[in-house]
Amino acid sequence: MPKISNKGQLMPQSPIRKLVPYAEQAVKNGKQIYYLNIGQPDIKTPEIALKAVKENTLEVLAYSRSEGSETYRNKIAAYYSKKDINVTHNDIIVTTGGSEALLFAFGSIMDTDDEIIIPEPFYANYNGFSTASGINIVPVISKIENNFALPPIEEFEKLITPKTKAILICNPGNPTGYLYSVDEIKKLAAIVKKHDLFLIADEVYREFAYDGHTHYSIMQEAGLEEHAIMIDSVSKRYSMCGARIGCIVSKNKAVIQTALKFAQARLSPPTFAQIASEAALETPQSYFDDVIKEYVERRNILMAELKKIDGVKVAEPKGAFYCIVELPVKNSDDFAQWLLEHFDLNGETVMVAPAAGFYSTPGVGLNQIRIAYVLKKESLIKAVNIIKQALKVYKD
Repeated sequence: MPKISNKGQLMPQSPIRKLVPYAEQAVKNGKQIYYLNIGQPDIKTPEIALKAVKENTLEVLAYSRSEGSETYRNKIAAYYSKKDINVTHNDIIVTTGGSEALLFAFGSIMDTDDEIIIPEPFYANYNGFSTASGINIVPVISKIENNFALPPIEEFEKLITPKTKAILICNPGNPTGYLYSVDEIKKLAAIVKKHDLFLIADEVYREFAYDGHTHYSIMQEAGLEEHAIMIDSVSKRYSMCGARIGCIVSKNKAVIQTALKFAQARLSPPTFAQIASEAALETPQSYFDDVIKEYVERRNILMAELKKIDGVKVAEPKGAFYCIVELPVKNSDDFAQWLLEHFDLNGETVMVAPAAGFYSTPGVGLNQIRIAYVLKKESLIKAVNIIKQALKVYKD
């Protein structure tokens, strides 16, 4: 029999999606499921974006430019300028989601067996992207005990080798909801300049910063122009996950020129999705004000309910719409599967994402889960109560 590649065998399963067959069977068995496992917002997509597609009169759905349409890139640059990020359309390449932007970044700055340092826990697909790119993640562990704050810079310095090419952060963080301070960004800027590394920031949750905090982009940091690579996406900002439109942004001309070659190889980002994304940029601030108010209320209710459960530890998010929860269990993979296969409360159960898949260090995060608070407040209360009752009867 022909052999599957080593790379294919090493590709990790998604901790977010691997339990789907059990969830599907639970539904067939008549259970209602509260889906806390995936960051699919239930917030409505801005009507202006949907209308741009519905009312479009295109007669030929043609390729766009490989780097994305110039009008869209100009409008993205204008959006960034309102955030104190001064770039031009020439610093931007439109991609098929933030995922492709990360793959372009990895391919542009790293060769096989090069290393990238990432604070963990981190977005699970970073593991997959690194495997697909043939590079190695070197994790620096942040801990729930201090709310997943940036580890001391000394911890990063210990890990830097001749193969280290970049540091990657997600800000605000998925899966932790951690929002990096200006001081933390400045410390990272100093270390990448000192060691001549790239600093990649996945900033797709930029709009979601809470409690009076504001997001500080690596693109705002003076003197980082040759080192900074920003990853962005419309998926979460406008509740447009299915559009699959993102971008890679850098003032480093060699990075953009190299990423463009990868973009040319895949031809172009999707045309209709760019039309929708361009229209979405006209979304009024009131939309975001309402969305942020809703997420803060959801977070507050979720935190309050989780803290009522004996033996549970939770880190309070300052941004995005995720949190990591430590449970009084040995293995959250088993617990998550058991919830779907063997437990219900009045015909209802919960789907969560086991957190071990958000780490690359073996054996870490085994008793943690990630919760995405993308459900209405009433549903969150019910979901947490189900977890609470389940823990009373679950046997490791």
